[in-house]
Amino acid sequence: KMSALDQVRLDGVLAAAMRLREVSTVTPLELHHNISAEFGAQVYLKREDLQRVRSYKIRGAYNKMVSLSEAEGAKGVVCASAGNHAQGVALSCAKLKIKGTIFMPMTTPNQKVDRVRSFGESYVDIRLVGDTFDDANTAAVAMAKSEKIAFIHPFNDQKIIEGQATVGLEILNASTKPIDYLFIPVGGGGLAAGVSTVFAELSPETKIIGVEPTGAPSMSESIKQNKVVALSKIEKFIDGAAVQKVGCLTFPICRAHLHDMVTVDEGSVCQTMLKLLKNDALVVEPAGALAIAVLKQFRKEITGKNVVSIVSGSNNDFNRLAEFKERALLYAGLKHYFLVRLPQRAGALKEFLTEVLGPDDDISFFEYTKKNARENGLAIVGIELQSPKDYAPLRERMIARNYYYDYLNEKPDLLYLLT
Repeated sequence: KMSALDQVRLDGVLAAAMRLREVSTVTPLELHHNISAEFGAQVYLKREDLQRVRSYKIRGAYNKMVSLSEAEGAKGVVCASAGNHAQGVALSCAKLKIKGTIFMPMTTPNQKVDRVRSFGESYVDIRLVGDTFDDANTAAVAMAKSEKIAFIHPFNDQKIIEGQATVGLEILNASTKPIDYLFIPVGGGGLAAGVSTVFAELSPETKIIGVEPTGAPSMSESIKQNKVVALSKIEKFIDGAAVQKVGCLTFPICRAHLHDMVTVDEGSVCQTMLKLLKNDALVVEPAGALAIAVLKQFRKEITGKNVVSIVSGSNNDFNRLAEFKERALLYAGLKHYFLVRLPQRAGALKEFLTEVLGPDDDISFFEYTKKNARENGLAIVGIELQSPKDYAPLRERMIARNYYYDYLNEKPDLLYLLT
């Protein structure tokens, strides 16, 4: 049996690039002036957010589907996805006139379902099944087995990896200088496996760093344990890169070719997204910002160097903007939630506002119900600060006046119910 490293080869990637000329955009590699100035480096962004489906996923999906035999194509395809992979498969179905069934969780926002439907035109049948991606995936795999039709996996497939690898070819074609560092977002590892294969052969001196969310470090853990590890629990916040288990094909390739595998806090990703939106009118999805948010961790290493970060997508749900802002403030130490002991007497709240809050502190959340039989009542209070330095004095004033009860920022399960 061929190893994964032998399966995914440069000739396969070059063939994929030829096939993709019909459907995929050769996206720009742009020098980003603000980020370059911030890090004292030449930072280039590979703008996969400019694909028609707003992510690189069209590359792998189309390369896989165009490679099916006529008989396989005639039977149709099936996949499961709540995001970018579904859009890539849907557009490929319309382009190749192949019928596709796409399973999505019932919790998928309507906007995403509508986008998949519009790309797939009359060729795609969307089925909403279960509450999670795993439920939808189980249903899709079952249908592929029972009806003996091709299952289009989001990452663990030679043709998918070779399609995503064309991003690497384009970076090297567009770059006029040697690339010192390349940062790649990692979910299941299809993009990282493909692009790192191209670089291992054509630019072996480039240091390739894979980047995952802190809440879903499935590739980091697998590399650490030297085997594919299924995480029991993941945080789904960065949905484009939150995968419980990486691919048995992508893992050995990433282990062989990545120089390092690091994680970035979800709050830091939110800060980066909001900064790109504010300073550059650049809309990226959380997974799309991973390879930019990570630069803070490599400040020393990248000074004066040529750096490429892959912006993997911009399928953003603007209904989540408040959530992104909240995560960014929590991460920056500017938003704090407390359970506060409020004496049940007239004037207690006024006293809290005047005696405990600092001059620049702002209440952003307050919930309290008076219970007559008790001396004290618990209030949930969210406080926004101007500077992280204001936190310690605020807490001291609360404790000194016997208002303090519990700090919720350190209790993610409780905090999740509020934010």
